[in-house]
Amino acid sequence: MKKLMITMALVVLILSNVCGHSLMNALADETELPESQKYYTSIEIQKGDTLWGIADEYAESCRMSTTDYVAELKSMTGLKEDVIHSGQHLTIMYCVPVTEVLAEK
Repeated sequence: MKKLMITMALVVLILSNVCGHSLMNALADETELPESQKYYTSIEIQKGDTLWGIADEYAESCRMSTTDYVAELKSMTGLKEDVIHSGQHLTIMYCVPVTEVLAEK
């Protein structure tokens, strides 16, 4: 009887270790939600607008520096220089915290 109890205790211990380890690995593999969701829109450039001014307005919402945001805009739109002109349309990105996106659903 004592051997049976020890054997059962060992089986329970081994199974809990294996199952616990598998559960912890599964939880560790879960990907985290991004802090913000990126969206894209087109704006019409107004007189006096600059790429850097637009970046100042939107960079913080995307948790980017103004410099990084300008680089991203130039990459997205194919701009070679920082010069933009009144009347031109420019695709920009803006970010909304995921908590706000989930609250809307």
